[in-house]
Amino acid sequence: MKKHSKSHQIENFDPNGVGQQGKLFGLPFDQHTAEVVVIPVPWDVTTSFIDGTSLGPKSILDVSPQIDLFIPKIPDAWKIGLFMQPIDDAWLMKNKEARKKAEKYIAALEESSDELTKADIEGITLEINNLSIELNEWVEKQSQQILQANKIPVVLGGDHSSPFGLMRAISKKYSEFAVLQIDAHADLRPAYEGFEYSHASIMYNLLKLNNVIKLVQVGIRDYCEQEFEVMESDPRIVTYYDEDLAQERFEGTTWSTQVAQIIQSLPQNVYISLDIDGLEQQYCPATGTPVPGGLTYHQLMYLLNHLMISGKRILAFDLCEVSGANGMWDAIVGSRLLYNLANITAVTNGITPGQKQF
Repeated sequence: MKKHSKSHQIENFDPNGVGQQGKLFGLPFDQHTAEVVVIPVPWDVTTSFIDGTSLGPKSILDVSPQIDLFIPKIPDAWKIGLFMQPIDDAWLMKNKEARKKAEKYIAALEESSDELTKADIEGITLEINNLSIELNEWVEKQSQQILQANKIPVVLGGDHSSPFGLMRAISKKYSEFAVLQIDAHADLRPAYEGFEYSHASIMYNLLKLNNVIKLVQVGIRDYCEQEFEVMESDPRIVTYYDEDLAQERFEGTTWSTQVAQIIQSLPQNVYISLDIDGLEQQYCPATGTPVPGGLTYHQLMYLLNHLMISGKRILAFDLCEVSGANGMWDAIVGSRLLYNLANITAVTNGITPGQKQF
């Protein structure tokens, strides 16, 4: 048995023991032996309210070894193999420097200040838009390398603009797919605040990609009139508004029935974009743009578990807007979602624990 083989790593790992710090969930795998590879994207430059999500990947990495690895529905789930690439210090620094400029620019917009000249504003938006393009290209390249190795790429943000490069990579590999968006916000604003790749524009940009045949939104409860008109007029978009879902449940419709409708509206190939603020705020109190309402943790897991057994395939996913500020609770919730969704995704791709079955 080779020392660095997956079999060797599994044989010499105790899933009931103490998780190793610095390794995602304390697991022994590397990029060669893992079936699911996480790309951390420490980016929150375009965040329009509260920053801190750039620290989300590091915070999740730090708390993840405390998560128990046993999943009753997926025996020996940990053997599937998860690995997170090192957090890129260069992108951390670029984010920090650009965020300072963005904060000054956003404050000037909100306060109708004349502190910044027209030239200042044009310079800041141009710089950040160019930096966002560079980030998208970097994420796309990382994603393509993972896909070429027949592994499943995952983006861990960062704000919700972080995974656009992954979405582009999926669009280039698969002839057609849908996006299941769990979110408080519609994210259909064009170039919000002048930022072409804003966290509030991710789905607007997604719908420009070839091969995206449907966008199914769940939990949406904060949107502008322009976004509402898009959601109601674009035949590719199916929106399950949070208020409508809640009202139906008040009147007797079960979550089981609603989940069946959501899954039925999806085609065979699905990409999941999970913004943590799609959940109730008790699960993500420090997220960048919190909104009352949302799904409970168990409602979300029920949806994901039923998607797993539906026969549909999850091609890839992202998890965004998990804050790394103000304590560890957000990261603990985020790490559990990351672990569960990574294993669920692997199962839908025919990967069983300890064995690859593409």
